[in-house]
Amino acid sequence: MKPFYLFIFTFSLAFTVRGEVPGGDDESRPYAARLSLSDVTRAVLENNPSIKSARKKWNAMKARVPQLAAWEDPKVSLEVNAARYVSVQPNSFANQTVTLEQMIPISGKNRARARVATAEALSVYEETRRQELDVVAKARTAYFSLANVYAQMELNRKNLVSLKQIAEVSRSSYEAGNQSAAFVLTAETECSKLMEAQRDLDQQRAAEESQLNVLMNRDAFAPVGEPVATEMTHDIPSVEKLRDIALSQRPEVRMAAAKVEQGRASLQLAHREWIPDPAVNIEAQRYNDSDQGASEVDAGISFNIPWVNPRKYSEGIHEAEENLEAAQQDLERARSEAVGLLRDALQKVETKHHHIELFRDRLVPEAEQAFEASQLGYESGKISFMDWIAAQRNLRDLESQAREHLRDYQSAIAELESVAGVELEAITEHNPKTTAANKITHP
Repeated sequence: MKPFYLFIFTFSLAFTVRGEVPGGDDESRPYAARLSLSDVTRAVLENNPSIKSARKKWNAMKARVPQLAAWEDPKVSLEVNAARYVSVQPNSFANQTVTLEQMIPISGKNRARARVATAEALSVYEETRRQELDVVAKARTAYFSLANVYAQMELNRKNLVSLKQIAEVSRSSYEAGNQSAAFVLTAETECSKLMEAQRDLDQQRAAEESQLNVLMNRDAFAPVGEPVATEMTHDIPSVEKLRDIALSQRPEVRMAAAKVEQGRASLQLAHREWIPDPAVNIEAQRYNDSDQGASEVDAGISFNIPWVNPRKYSEGIHEAEENLEAAQQDLERARSEAVGLLRDALQKVETKHHHIELFRDRLVPEAEQAFEASQLGYESGKISFMDWIAAQRNLRDLESQAREHLRDYQSAIAELESVAGVELEAITEHNPKTTAANKITHP
């Protein structure tokens, strides 16, 4: 009787359970078109407010460079005699005086200030890159989490179909007097648990969709398409190549290097403060009784004398030297941290990939075989109903864990790219001879 009931309910429930499972009908879901990872990345880079703000700050810093490289503005002064209360001889005093003065930066202070501003702009640019990397990594992690939720929902639906079949077989056996009512209640309880888990998955889906919408600068309630299933392969470069990439491309390292260049330019500027910049002036005078436009034209030069205040400028040099040494130490620290974070990220990728292989090649196939064997054993009366339920639950849990490990692996790849400061695809495009030993493939 058991095979007969199982046969009947397998076909009947296959057409009815999708309407009973929340979210089981794909055509009735009010979602947008399917969403790809490239669409998410592009939308985040184009619309995320944090990235836009960082880019504006970088543009503002670039605008400072030509300002500081420019010469000082020329000065023009005009003096007019307002009143004279004594008698003077004709053409003995000037009634109007016009003076034009221009400082000549022969010391190169303006160029040194421009180099300082250029290093600051480069540092802000690297901060922009870090903002982009962090937001993109966060968006990709949310995308992978959303894809995992959809996969878990599909697994939950399939398991609910299977459990409903088991429940119906148990109910039929109970009605025939071959089983206890406890078995029927156990199967129905498992079905109820899966129905409740579906509600939790709906909540997780809404949370991940909200996060993606916020990162893409969209309304949190806007519909988000179902993520496209990705069967990506990642060519993981060697540790030596990744180390070189992280030390050359990681924004924190490049920021620290820019601070060093800024310190060197500041030290050069401090030394040049000792050099006075002359100011050349031309003065035109018109006398009190002259018919000419200019009665006299004079030329002069003036400059400050920094040597009378040696402590001021020597302490400025000392300050710049200390700041330069501090920047060099910060660069060393940034390099050490980059290597440490790279090792942690690589270890995480390796561990997650090991979990994927273990579940894909051993645990899930073995659980599937155990479930099939338990089903046959139950039909033949060799194992109990509870063993059948336990095998089904074990398979369900292992399939769910396998999908979660895939999500964790994909998130670990995104974290590795954020640590290295470059996408793995960009690395492999310029390194097509990556060895097979370094290749990690999604299941």
